[in-house]
Amino acid sequence: MERIMLCDTTLRDGEQAPGVALGFREKEMIARALADAGIDELEVGVPAVGESEIKTISRLAALHLPVRLITWNRAVLTDLQASYRTGVEGVAISIPASEQQIRNKLRKDRAWVLEQMGQCILNARKEVDYIVLGLEDASRADFIFLAEILAEAERLGVKRVRFADTVGILEPLKVFFTLQDLVRMSGIPLEFHAHNDLGMAVANSLAAVQAGFKAVSVTVGGLGERAGNAPLEEVAVALRYALSEEIDIDLKCLNTIASLVSLATGRPIPRAKPIIGQDVFTHTSSIHIDGLKKDFHNYQTFPPETVGRQHTTSFGKYSGRKSILRLLKTKGIELDQETIDKLLAKILRRACEIKRVLREDDIMEIVVSSC
Repeated sequence: MERIMLCDTTLRDGEQAPGVALGFREKEMIARALADAGIDELEVGVPAVGESEIKTISRLAALHLPVRLITWNRAVLTDLQASYRTGVEGVAISIPASEQQIRNKLRKDRAWVLEQMGQCILNARKEVDYIVLGLEDASRADFIFLAEILAEAERLGVKRVRFADTVGILEPLKVFFTLQDLVRMSGIPLEFHAHNDLGMAVANSLAAVQAGFKAVSVTVGGLGERAGNAPLEEVAVALRYALSEEIDIDLKCLNTIASLVSLATGRPIPRAKPIIGQDVFTHTSSIHIDGLKKDFHNYQTFPPETVGRQHTTSFGKYSGRKSILRLLKTKGIELDQETIDKLLAKILRRACEIKRVLREDDIMEIVVSSC
């Protein structure tokens, strides 16, 4: 089975998130962690930002990590010339594809876009080995124009075309049924770049893969502008367990990478964040806990060990008698039925008062004070 490429843009699109600014050491640690985990490609910045960015990217390129490094560029020759100075293996050349952006952002027409695109691609072919053509706002572009761009990109020797849902307007059914036609007419691999404005970045990315796309753009934790991008950890696990797709990344590294990015950006990981959140493998309901004890598959989407985690239990409003008895048994404590009933009532009352799950030491404090 042909594997799906995961193309990480945490160090470019992720760093465009409000308030995020990464120094070289932080970028190096993130890049090394992603490369060690087996990511296919890293988009590491925008050299046109200035000399400081060029220097940072050059230092990343000098590390010779076992992963392809590319930079992001407008379809402007000066942007590309700045990229060539960094020593990266490839460049992404981005062009607006929708009439909205061509006319109302560039103040140009389609003919100008195709001409500028062609000049930049031909120029880049002299300097780098790998060229990605990014179609900005492709989700609102005219299908006939997209087909024209694809044909020209293939003729000019582009290695991959990135279809960007720049404003996050798509939904999975439209992605699946519409983009199949793009796949059929394209002689080069297509990449889907999702934004999460409507909360559908992961679903849209999977739908694109089901439609035939061979690459998905991701960021760690979904970091990115506005509502962010498709999260690496969610896409990777969903590809493996929902679609049974082949990917190279080591899933056990995802939590470590997410923690690293969280520390570097100062953005805490939400407790219920899929895959990497503190609570996503924690069970409080006595019904769930009892079901897990009988067979993990009763309440298990996939084995948490595959992402370096494990099932845990906690005590809250919906924790029942079995949960308490199980804890007491592990502590070698035996109580009569009346005491158990009183203890359970106190535990439930305490959980409601403090509005959080109770830890084992919280439970044992109640036990000691009740006996």
